[in-house]
Amino acid sequence: MSTSEMSDVEYAFVLNATEMDILPGVRGDLKEPLASGPAEDLVPFLLALVDRGMVEVCRYIPWTTPGGTAGYQPGPPISREDLPDVLAAAEEWEYPDDFEWLGKLTLVQTESCRRGR
Repeated sequence: MSTSEMSDVEYAFVLNATEMDILPGVRGDLKEPLASGPAEDLVPFLLALVDRGMVEVCRYIPWTTPGGTAGYQPGPPISREDLPDVLAAAEEWEYPDDFEWLGKLTLVQTESCRRGR
């Protein structure tokens, strides 16, 4: 599926997956009323993209650069079976007050998505 075939909401999630942001960042790419609406309105769109193999939902895990700087990277994908419960947690859709992203949800484009298939 190319980006021209996606709805605005789907495109916002795919765009978020390229930005190395955490999940709440998707709201900045959405139009109202979804941008400020309840997360439960967004979950079906994200799950549909996961089901079509376009994006994966991961948590940021620790990573150390070759130069020794501490950072983070996407960890393994969360299983599809666990996603509805994970995405139902309201805090996953809000930026943390402490700005700590470790352990927060992030989206990753799949190879299929990057190739436009």
